[in-house]
Amino acid sequence: MRSRWRVFLAVGAVLVAGCSGPATGPAATGSAGGASIVYAKTDGGTTFVRNYNVMGPATDKAPNAELVYEPLMRVDYSDGGVVKPWLAQSWAFSDQGRTLTIKLRTDVKWSDGQKFTADDAVYSLGLPIEKKDFSIAGVTYKSVTKVDDSSVRVTFAEPSYATLNQFANILLPMVPKHIWSTQNLNTWTNPDPVGTGPFTVKEFKPQQITLGARSDYWGGKLPMTTFKIVPTAGEALKAQLLKGELDWASAGWANGEKEYVAKDPDKHLYQLYSNGGAMSVLFNTGKAPFDDVHVRKALALTIDRTAVVTTLQRPGTEAGPTGLSEQLFGDWLDPAYKGQVQKVDADAAKAELAKGGWTIENGALVKDGKRYQPSILFNADWGWGSYADILINTWKQTLGLTVKSAGQPSAGYYDKQNLGQFDLAASSTGGASVYGVYRFLSSQYLTPIGKSATLDQGRWSDPETDKIIKAMERTDNVDELKTLGKQLQKIVVDQVPFSPIYNNFYFIDINSTRWTGWPTPQKFDAIPFPGMGPDTILTLLSLQRRGN
Repeated sequence: MRSRWRVFLAVGAVLVAGCSGPATGPAATGSAGGASIVYAKTDGGTTFVRNYNVMGPATDKAPNAELVYEPLMRVDYSDGGVVKPWLAQSWAFSDQGRTLTIKLRTDVKWSDGQKFTADDAVYSLGLPIEKKDFSIAGVTYKSVTKVDDSSVRVTFAEPSYATLNQFANILLPMVPKHIWSTQNLNTWTNPDPVGTGPFTVKEFKPQQITLGARSDYWGGKLPMTTFKIVPTAGEALKAQLLKGELDWASAGWANGEKEYVAKDPDKHLYQLYSNGGAMSVLFNTGKAPFDDVHVRKALALTIDRTAVVTTLQRPGTEAGPTGLSEQLFGDWLDPAYKGQVQKVDADAAKAELAKGGWTIENGALVKDGKRYQPSILFNADWGWGSYADILINTWKQTLGLTVKSAGQPSAGYYDKQNLGQFDLAASSTGGASVYGVYRFLSSQYLTPIGKSATLDQGRWSDPETDKIIKAMERTDNVDELKTLGKQLQKIVVDQVPFSPIYNNFYFIDINSTRWTGWPTPQKFDAIPFPGMGPDTILTLLSLQRRGN
C-alpha cells in the first residue's frame, strides 16, 4: 500500500487532467436478492434529522446523503490519491490552468427518471458562488458555464491545477436543478431527496433510516435491496458487532484485534486505512493568546503524544511536526523532519513563554495584566475525552496551566469549530496530497470569529503561507511542488498554526457473516469507509451475499 500511496500523491489531479472515464459504470457483482446491509452510525448522536439539503448552511443533517447525491469525480486512494472520473467522464485544463472543461457522463439519470445534464452541473457548481454560506467545500473557482448538454466550463482567476480535487468532494455534489431551483434553500430540508446515487430514501425514522437500492443506477446493480443506518456508540457498538446484529461500522477499537478479530478471524474484520493526515491540536489564531507563536509553541512542546497513542493502543503512530504521514508522504518530506517523534520538553516550553513575555499564575496565562484561561474543544461522540484529559493533565504538570475540557456532541463540535468559538480544538487535519493537507491554511477561507468558516477554522492568516499555496495551485511541475511543499512544512513547524498529535486512520469494523468481498488494507480499490461517497458505493458494488 505504501508504494501505491506515494506515487504522485502531492499532485493528484494534475497528472490526470484530460483523462477519460470508463465506457460503462463500475461493475457490480453478487446476487440482487431481498437482502439488507446494516451500517451503524457512531458519530451522529442518538437520533437522525430528516434534512437532505446537502449544500445548505445547516450543520445538523441526515447521515450518508452521499449515497443519494454524488460528486463529479473521486479520489482514488489506492492509486496515489489521483483524481479519477465519476459523474464526470473526462476533463482538460487550458489557458495555463485557468480554464477547466468537464465532459459529463451521458447515461446518468436522477432517481425521478429525468436525465442528468450540464444544466444540473452548472446549477450545482454555481450554488457555492452565488450563496457564500453554501460554499461548505471551500470552492476556489470563479464561474461555471454550459458548453453543451454534456459539457461545462469552469474558470479560475489564477492557474489552479492542484485544486481539481474539490470536484471530488462529497460536499460539492450534483443536485437536480429542476427541483432545487424552485425552493428556498435557506429553509428547505429536502425530505425526499432525488439524486444520481444508487439509493433513495425508503423509510425515515429518527433511529433508523432505510435506503432503497435503485434498479436503474448508472453504476450497475447493487447486490442488496436496502441499506439500513442505525445510531449507536461505544460498548453498544462492540456488543452489536459481536452478536452479528450489524454488518458495518467505522469506529476505533483500542483492543479490537484481541476482543473482536480473535473471536472469529474469518468473519470479524477490524481494518485500518491510513488517510495521510493527523489528529491535531488546532489553535484559534484569530484571538489572544493563540495569536502569539510563543504560546502555540509552548503548548505544542508539552503534548504527550506517546501517552496518547499508548492509550489508543496504537504504539508508534505519533505524528511528526509537519502533520504529513511519513508512510504516505515520505518522498515529499523535508529530510530535517523525517523520523521525528516530538517529546515533551517542559524547559523549552517555559523558555518560549518567557520569550513572549508570558507567565502562568494560578493556572492561567498572564501578560500585560490580562489573564487567559483556555479550554480544549473536542468531539465527545468520538470518545475523545480520555485523550483530552491526557493533554490537560500534561499541560498542568509541566507548565502549571489549567486547561478546561469542552467536549461537545458532533453537531455542537462542528458549529463551534466553524464559528471560531474555541481556544484549542482536537481536529483532524489531512488531505489527498500535500496541497490537500495544507490548503485549509489559506486566508482565502478566512472569516471573522462568529461567522462560519468553510476550511480555515483556526483563522490562520499569513502572507507567506498564502503565497506558497497559490504557487502550488499554479504549477503542474512535480519538483516545484515538492519544493513548495517543504516550504509549507517549515511554516507549520516554526509557526505552529496546528500541532499534530498522532497519524490518522480510517477505522473499519466489519462482521462478514452475511456479506463477503470486503476490501483489505493490503488489497483495495476503494476504502470501505462509509461517508466517502464513491468509495462507499464501489465497496457496496463489490460485495456478495455469503453462500451465493
